[in-house]
Amino acid sequence: MGCRGICPSYRAYRSEGPSRYACGQKRCQICDLFLKCDGNLCPCCGYRLRTKPRGTKYKEKMRAMKVAPSVR
Repeated sequence: MGCRGICPSYRAYRSEGPSRYACGQKRCQICDLFLKCDGNLCPCCGYRLRTKPRGTKYKEKMRAMKVAPSVR
């Protein structure tokens, strides 16, 4: 099943954060846009959403943003 055209209602716009994935946005490869929705499936086409960056450079940025748990 392909894009049905209902994704503009879920579209996420760029925010003032370090990255879109860090702000909770997810990307649909079929609809080719970032969405703000709950769950791991695209509400438009039903394909699985990407929740983490694919590029090495951006993966490193995400890892650096995560804070290590404190040891007691």
